[in-house]
Amino acid sequence: MIQLRRLSFSRGVDRLVEGASFQIHPSWKVGLTGANGCGKSSFMALLRGQLHADSGDLEMPPQWVIAHVAQDTPALAEAAQDFVLGGDEELARIEADLLKAEADHAGEQIALLHGRIQEIGGYGAKARAAELLHGLGFKDSDFIRPVAEFSGGWRVRLNLARALMCRSDLLLLDEPTNHLDLDAVLWLENWLKSYQGTLLMISHDRDFLDAVVGRVVHIEQQQMTLYQGNYTAFERTRAERLANQQAMHEKQQREVAHLQKYVDRFRAQATKARQAQSRIKALDRMKEVAAAHVDSPFSFTFLEPEAFSDPLLQLDRAAIGYGEKTLLGSVSLSVRPGLRLGLLGRNGAGKSTLVKCLSGELKPLTGHRTEGRHLRIGYFAQHQLEQLRPDESPLQHLLRQEPQTREQELRDYIGGFDFRGDMAATPCRNFSGGEKTRLALALLIRQRPNLLLLDEPTNHLDLEMREALTLALQETEAAVVLVSHDRHLLRTTCDDLWLVADGQAKPFDGDLDDYARWLADQRNSERSAEKAASQPMDAGKSARKEAHAESQAQKQARLARRRPLLKELEKLEKNLSAWQTEKTDTDEKLADPALYTAADKTPMEALLKRQEELTTHIDNAEVRWLEIQEALETLEEPA
Repeated sequence: MIQLRRLSFSRGVDRLVEGASFQIHPSWKVGLTGANGCGKSSFMALLRGQLHADSGDLEMPPQWVIAHVAQDTPALAEAAQDFVLGGDEELARIEADLLKAEADHAGEQIALLHGRIQEIGGYGAKARAAELLHGLGFKDSDFIRPVAEFSGGWRVRLNLARALMCRSDLLLLDEPTNHLDLDAVLWLENWLKSYQGTLLMISHDRDFLDAVVGRVVHIEQQQMTLYQGNYTAFERTRAERLANQQAMHEKQQREVAHLQKYVDRFRAQATKARQAQSRIKALDRMKEVAAAHVDSPFSFTFLEPEAFSDPLLQLDRAAIGYGEKTLLGSVSLSVRPGLRLGLLGRNGAGKSTLVKCLSGELKPLTGHRTEGRHLRIGYFAQHQLEQLRPDESPLQHLLRQEPQTREQELRDYIGGFDFRGDMAATPCRNFSGGEKTRLALALLIRQRPNLLLLDEPTNHLDLEMREALTLALQETEAAVVLVSHDRHLLRTTCDDLWLVADGQAKPFDGDLDDYARWLADQRNSERSAEKAASQPMDAGKSARKEAHAESQAQKQARLARRRPLLKELEKLEKNLSAWQTEKTDTDEKLADPALYTAADKTPMEALLKRQEELTTHIDNAEVRWLEIQEALETLEEPA
């Protein structure tokens, strides 16, 4: 196990942690959290022997193999699969020794080395490497491509695959979901759940942390504290501690009350049952989240647009692609004020291409893109960071954008993004990825867009900034089209989901849990097709036929159990829609002051009684709706 005894460590002259004492036991999966610069990455460097403690002890088994993701990848001529295989260093050493033994005709040594390869599963290493590469989004044709041919983001994925290839006792991951799409994030989540060693992970994706870790080490005010439970449990515990401070408690109550108004408004307007109910559940959860992040250094809102058009933007049977290659065909989308649209789809399906077309950066190959008179687009993608001027400070960027605005007003604004004091006047040349992303978002928000096109806006952002962005997106009147691998952001800001797949972009009838199952089905189909293709036609035909028959029988049995639940669900959703509409009408009538001054109180009493009945019906129906969904999920085909 890893043992800390009164451990203190620093970076340069900055003391990061003072007197930390706790234990991390074998096979524990631990999330490492805290503000940027608090010492998370330094603690990992300490575990790897790259940093030395100022005082105290850090003990861990000397024989442990430690795996981590390299920060850089040189432009190697080595093939991608061979590069990943190199992550199993023992296997690489044995294979090198085997070549030497064969050259020396050392028969006994050759036998011993082959035996060791068998013991460590070396003969299945290529299959393991292929599984890792497939899971992280690589195609078979990528396996033989030189590492040098891949872009920076794909090299990060190769480094991650190489680290996972290592048969490690301790796996250290620092923001592993950066540069991954949602498909790869979900695959990595499942892989880490089955990892047998000890995991220590820094991540700013709350859903990812919740699914993987069972404990959290939080660094705050030079203290490292170990919490039992996942990230949600940690938030709850921290919120309770903050609530004991009166000032924080009062601020929490204001935040929760503010968020409750938003939840109530959405609940009254929600019509699409599956996605709407999923979002209501996520928004209710946000009340706990707000309390846990009440001391965040980030505080901002989107400046409200000056004017709207309806629609703001339209695509009419637009074919979208590059050159003569069509990636998406016949896309029709009307972007109206208030739209909250999340785009789902596998890597390379065309999500970013669709956003580029909406932004005007890419013209449709055929069809039409029509802008409303008052359209004002705020477009964020990773290449926007390259447009920042390295010699200019955050304040100078804003002054160039708004030369007539008072400097103090701009300082106050940029301070909400945690650019305070000297930081506001520091050239952004040496800013981190997170700091550059914050600055790009600050500049975009300041332009008062009425259509926000956000392509992976949370890359490099920490949990506190992600929460601030989530809250700001909930409040803005601007339309939003969002691509993100952050499921929490998608759940709490998007009313509608579209699926980009198979050359089309269409509404997705379901929520993010349904999308995860859709992805699992896609992967299963691909694996089945690969197996079928690899079997000899004569020998495989019978086996495939039997497997298909068994699969169909199982499918029919599941359908028989699902039908009554689906029928009840359909009736429930119809009733929910009717009750919510009636309750909205009842609430409006009860808001009329004349009702309470009338001599005859019978109408008022009847309305109050009906309001109470409708509230009970809706609450009970929502509980039953969730119960049915859970029951249906247990009947889903296993991934």
